[in-house]
Amino acid sequence: MNSPCFIGVDVSKATLDAAQESDAASVQIENELPAIRRWLKRLPAHSYIGVESTGSYHRALVREAIAAGHVVFLLNTRDLSHYARAVGRRAKTDRLDAQLIARYLNREHMNLHPYRLPSEIQAQIDSLVNRRHTTVVALTMLRQSFSTLTVKPSKLASAQRAMTTLIDQLDQELQTLVSTDPVLEPIATRLDSITGFGPLLSNTMANALTRHPFKHADAFIAYVGYDPRVRDSGQHRGRRYLSKRGPAELRRLLYVAAMSACKTTLWRPFYERYRARGLSSTATLVILARKLARIAFSIVKHGTVFRPELIESACAKP
Repeated sequence: MNSPCFIGVDVSKATLDAAQESDAASVQIENELPAIRRWLKRLPAHSYIGVESTGSYHRALVREAIAAGHVVFLLNTRDLSHYARAVGRRAKTDRLDAQLIARYLNREHMNLHPYRLPSEIQAQIDSLVNRRHTTVVALTMLRQSFSTLTVKPSKLASAQRAMTTLIDQLDQELQTLVSTDPVLEPIATRLDSITGFGPLLSNTMANALTRHPFKHADAFIAYVGYDPRVRDSGQHRGRRYLSKRGPAELRRLLYVAAMSACKTTLWRPFYERYRARGLSSTATLVILARKLARIAFSIVKHGTVFRPELIESACAKP
């Protein structure tokens, strides 16, 4: 079997710079559908195309490339930046960035996952969740910005109410989308039975767990960004940090769920056990959030329901 053709694409709003590792195959095209389709037709069949994630500017290329039968890898900007420094790259241009992406893809593709297009409803849910997060952040910043003022502007309260109403509307739209989908609705219903979960997290989690083919719970934990980064060398055991990769909003919602769960009769013993070991409140909440994520993964994977008696039994053990 012939080796695939590895192509890197540096994306901007107006243009796409595509290249292989060698300079000979470099080309710049307009970031518009007709130009993208013409370029894709000239590529060898089943080419491997690496694309840097850049907001929304890469979406047309990714969609058309997958439809044309090519294998697309959506790459993390930070990873590519570290890779450029590691290989001693001293200059930066769009063409050189495309070559770097091709080089990275050629050497690392066996450790990467090809990108899978979301279904229409999955894309809509992702969009709603992201915009809800943007609104929540804006509302929080607004409250913090005016919190120290003695005299508040007359329109501040109405602005906050309007943003709160917008969040409620987004939640309702999200619930409507999930409730009308025959796959997501029963999964979200089962997840909502987990103590600490609410409709928002249940819907978001159902979408994430059906969006990607996670083989085991550890893969899902890594996807959420709750996997610890180990930094050991010789006799030195470094401090553990979370990788914080993946969807930040899902990670935040799980943490909020842990904050709620630790106050319940069911999860309070679990929380207090780790606090008694000397762990901080934040570290303990992260452990609880990770536990909740593993339970959600198991429920979806095995088609089961939440069984609180298993948690009670585990917490009762010395």
